[in-house]
Amino acid sequence: MALMDFIKKQFIDILQWTEDSDGTLAWRFPMEGMEIQNGATLVVRASQMAVFVNEGQVADVFGPGTYKLTTQTLPVLTYLRNWDKLFQSPFKSDVYFFSTRQQVDQKWGTPQPITIRDKDFGAVRLRAFGNYAYRVADPKLFHTEISGTRGEYTVADLDGQLRGLVLQNISSAIAASGVPFLDLAANQVMFADALAQTLQPAFERIGLKLEGMTVQSLSLPEELQKVMDQKIGMGMVGNDMGRFMQYQTAQAIPKFAEGGGQGGGVAGDAMGLGAGVALGQVLAQNLQQGLQQPQPQGGAPAAPQPAPVGVRPEEVMATLEKLGELKAKGILTQDEFDAKKAELLKKLV
Repeated sequence: MALMDFIKKQFIDILQWTEDSDGTLAWRFPMEGMEIQNGATLVVRASQMAVFVNEGQVADVFGPGTYKLTTQTLPVLTYLRNWDKLFQSPFKSDVYFFSTRQQVDQKWGTPQPITIRDKDFGAVRLRAFGNYAYRVADPKLFHTEISGTRGEYTVADLDGQLRGLVLQNISSAIAASGVPFLDLAANQVMFADALAQTLQPAFERIGLKLEGMTVQSLSLPEELQKVMDQKIGMGMVGNDMGRFMQYQTAQAIPKFAEGGGQGGGVAGDAMGLGAGVALGQVLAQNLQQGLQQPQPQGGAPAAPQPAPVGVRPEEVMATLEKLGELKAKGILTQDEFDAKKAELLKKLV
């Protein structure tokens, strides 16, 4: 009886994988001390594939179905050693099962901001988050490149590698799309499609197929977000110097109010928005001119307005320096800076 039990343990009549849990990509049928019986049955369920490996060589790949293991079902194996005896005796081989189901809701994200080149803002540090789905498409390639001879290979084992691929290709995807950051933020589907196209070849090289990619969030670090907000505000006022001054004044008033009219750091912050004391003087002058409107009474002509007061050269130079700082930060474009410089030079006494 003990001898019969020993013999039964040595020969395998059916090979199958019930895939009891999620998250397993590759599973090796336990073969230690056993041999596959000639005429044994191989069962490959839907969303599975099986790979036979003999002496380190991938011998054959099976899709879903039920197979009787003979020379007719394994013609590729006949050229290998010990496979030319018509299976009159048992043979040894390793059998690996692969799950070809989609592995969904795989998270990706940028732990730290990454620097990309943008045509509107120059260098931008970007944060992005989303998820993706993939499947094993070429089990032979996946076996040779990734899972190897391990008894089990899971989604968690591959997670770090795939996250790295996504992060590595974000900059390339944005550059290939040619879409400015502002448009990407407004159309995350466009960015996801560009990223998926860039990533697909990298996934294929390890036997995977990228089935879907989503971008759930695109954002800038807080300090760059403030600069972008100012850039948007400048776009609203255009190249008009007077409106620019009024915009800067409107930005400064709340900070003065918070400070209770006291100077110090709050005043410094407010002046930083406009461009210092010299810029504030020009600002006040332009603002006053914009607010003053002729008020005729009784049909009498409006009183003539005084001619604009000239600006001292040192004030112009100080203002230009501050405007240069705004241009360096990306708040002003070169054209906007040139226009404001020309307008200031006209005000010289």
